[in-house]
Amino acid sequence: MRTTYTKKEEILNGISHGLGILFGIIALVLLLIQSVLKGDIPAIVSFTIYGACIILMFMSSTLYHSITNMKAKKILRVFDHSSIFLFIAGTYTPIVILTLTGKLKWGILSGIWILAVAGVIFKIVTYGKFDKFKLLSVFLYIGMGWVAIIPIKAII
Repeated sequence: MRTTYTKKEEILNGISHGLGILFGIIALVLLLIQSVLKGDIPAIVSFTIYGACIILMFMSSTLYHSITNMKAKKILRVFDHSSIFLFIAGTYTPIVILTLTGKLKWGILSGIWILAVAGVIFKIVTYGKFDKFKLLSVFLYIGMGWVAIIPIKAII
């Protein structure tokens, strides 16, 4: 699998991911307005975490695809890939906080964030060896996504 992109691909990636930042900000503002008007503190906190994670992910990706300095790009790739773990956990946060209760809520929430932190540490430790561990990274991303199966009955 190739690890470099053409100049055209990098420009398009930078633009599309930059738009992701914009849409992430819009989503965060709309979610916060609705939550503040309702006075819903758990929603405010969980949507803030979600919004921060989506903005961070798209910002990391935009920077990674926009910078041409290869040394900086190598470092930004760590942020780009690490932020995916945080985005997955950030996406779970409002769903878990606002739909689950008790031990299931705190178990899923703490578990997904432990996996996210472990994923970030994994990306830092494997710095410079991303291609060697790419498949493992994909399995970690997918595994985090499938955690939703555990509380699916409670969510639906």
